[in-house]
Amino acid sequence: MSSVFSSLHESLQQVLAQRLEWTELREVQERTYSAVVTGNDVLVIAPTAGGKSEAALIPVIDDILKNGRMGVTCLYISPLKALINDQEDRFGAFCIPTSLSVMKWHGDVPKGDRSWKDGEPPHFLMITPESLEVLLQEKKLSSDLRRVRTIIIDELHAFVESDRGVHLKVLLDRMDRLTKRPVQRIGLSATVGNPEEVLAWLSDGRKRGELVVVQNTPKEKQFQFIVNAEEKDRINALVRIVDGKKALVFVNSRGVAEKLMKESAGRIRNLHIHHSSLSPATRKTSEEAFSSTEGACIICTSTLELGIDIGDLDVVVQVGPPNSVSSFLQRMGRSGRRGKSAFVAWVLQNPCELLCSLAILECAIQKEVENLISPKKPYNVLLQQIFLYMYNHSRASRRQLAASLLSHPVFSSIEPEIFEQIITHLIASGYVTTDGEMVMLGTEAERMFGHSNWKELYSVISGGGEYRAVTPEGEVVGKLDARFVNSRNSEEISLGGRNWSMVKCDEGHNLVVVIPGGSDSSRIFWTSAGESGFSPLVCRRIQKICARGGSVLPLGEHEQEILQNVLVRVPEEINEDGLYVIEQSGKKGVEVLIFSFSGSRFNRLLTLLLQDRLGGRAQVRYNDFIVKVMHAGKEGTGQRVTRVIQEIQKMGKDEIGSILPVPQAHGWKFACALPPELLSDLTLSAYYHAEEFMSDMKSRQVLFLKEVIPQ
Repeated sequence: MSSVFSSLHESLQQVLAQRLEWTELREVQERTYSAVVTGNDVLVIAPTAGGKSEAALIPVIDDILKNGRMGVTCLYISPLKALINDQEDRFGAFCIPTSLSVMKWHGDVPKGDRSWKDGEPPHFLMITPESLEVLLQEKKLSSDLRRVRTIIIDELHAFVESDRGVHLKVLLDRMDRLTKRPVQRIGLSATVGNPEEVLAWLSDGRKRGELVVVQNTPKEKQFQFIVNAEEKDRINALVRIVDGKKALVFVNSRGVAEKLMKESAGRIRNLHIHHSSLSPATRKTSEEAFSSTEGACIICTSTLELGIDIGDLDVVVQVGPPNSVSSFLQRMGRSGRRGKSAFVAWVLQNPCELLCSLAILECAIQKEVENLISPKKPYNVLLQQIFLYMYNHSRASRRQLAASLLSHPVFSSIEPEIFEQIITHLIASGYVTTDGEMVMLGTEAERMFGHSNWKELYSVISGGGEYRAVTPEGEVVGKLDARFVNSRNSEEISLGGRNWSMVKCDEGHNLVVVIPGGSDSSRIFWTSAGESGFSPLVCRRIQKICARGGSVLPLGEHEQEILQNVLVRVPEEINEDGLYVIEQSGKKGVEVLIFSFSGSRFNRLLTLLLQDRLGGRAQVRYNDFIVKVMHAGKEGTGQRVTRVIQEIQKMGKDEIGSILPVPQAHGWKFACALPPELLSDLTLSAYYHAEEFMSDMKSRQVLFLKEVIPQ
């Protein structure tokens, strides 16, 4: 029996021994306990299903029992309501037998259940950031949060790079202010490429941070590759792999999920679908499918990457390669639990997809995972907090507003002059009105965000681009993309694997009434939220595979042959680093190919700058790996493009910013209220990622390889 196990409160020991049949703790739980009891902030990184949730729970429960703590002692913050629903039973299994109470609080919980009697708050409150923002506005209930000692943040990696992460940081700081002490923070994650930096992001220098990293126990992994250009053959292969088994089939978009569901219907027993635009009830039905003793298959997107427990799996199928190593590790972690070998089958369309898949696997084997980078210009969340502050205080002075908001560590990079510039613009544009030195919410803020008692202020997530699809009886089917609904190209849709007909559209309430029915040609699309494509880490690994002329993975003869079919099209001169310019004669004249292997984000920006510098009739196109220049001249074009790239390497941020178009502010919920120059600044940082581009460009050697690429 471990020293930690024997030191636990007797009631907790009994729960672990009698109900869970534990006689000792896993390594991650022992090490996490030792870190948490010191009072440090802790980041726990361990494989999917590695026991991270229990690792965070055990020391907190032990502390409550030993010290007789009352009231809300621990907040559990999750990025997903579904994950809270899933974790509720797990928390209850530990807490209820020890007479500790657990409550979940989020938008899908009936309003009457989002409360507690005076003097009877739960010990554990499970909540999303947006719901915590709502709770902090309720003075009576929020006063019961003053006793919170620990905040557990699950799937921390899902927050760090987004505005939700900035919002979370504000909420964590407000909890410190409410409790009048630094509340201990415990972050949980399965995949982080730069754990020390993420720990610093979590802790904010308030107290000492401690990192607990537990690696995967080496065990056998099985991979199968199906590469076929014919869709019918790929579907047949998928059916053979999953039928009669418990399987997750991961795809990279909601549209592909719906299409694959339709093509597989009737051929796979107990088939379900799971993605973010389906109703909670539909997703819950899918999640519960694995409780069946028979085989079950769920076609899903990244919604099942996170820690929702779907039990033992026989196989994970990846239809097309995912866009990052992190995503793949989350998906693979669903297989190979409880002593089984992990089995991942890849169903791929062409040799290029095989190359990308092998690059992801090589990175995973080398334990290379994408770094998480937090937003550098948190203007969108700052605006949200400005509006919230004025909503809660009715009237406030500029000095009072600035002092309160700029004191949050996450806004420390924003100078007082920038804050004053924002307030001045808000006044000029009608978002804010004044009464002497006092500022108040104006008519424009009310028009944009004042609906339904200002509920839009509680979240930084933009939600105006979707319509709810409901039946005449009021059953929610899911969500439809606004562009699809407004296009009126079709009155028939496929959603949740079923055909529906749209019979009525209420634009005022973003509502579509649907009834069962429709033809097999029913379709649907969703507007992508951002730039899709492979991560730079994956793209650079592809460059290494191309440079060495093969993969280090033990492939069969058939896979080796398929891989060589794509590698033979890459110039032999390409090395593991550098940016290569090649001139070739094409059907439409001279073309220049720039092999960057840097991903769509980098290549999009390079394309825009090249288009501006080359001018004239030049056309520039890009994908994850190559930028293609056409109609830029007949002689010496490659050398000219090389010189232009070298000029771009020397450009500063302001010069780059003067060239790039500023996209509409729709991607950021509150950015419509920013001064134009700050919107441009936000665009450069958060949309174009100009600083990373400039750093990458300056580090790359540009090489001109004259003449022909192998055919």
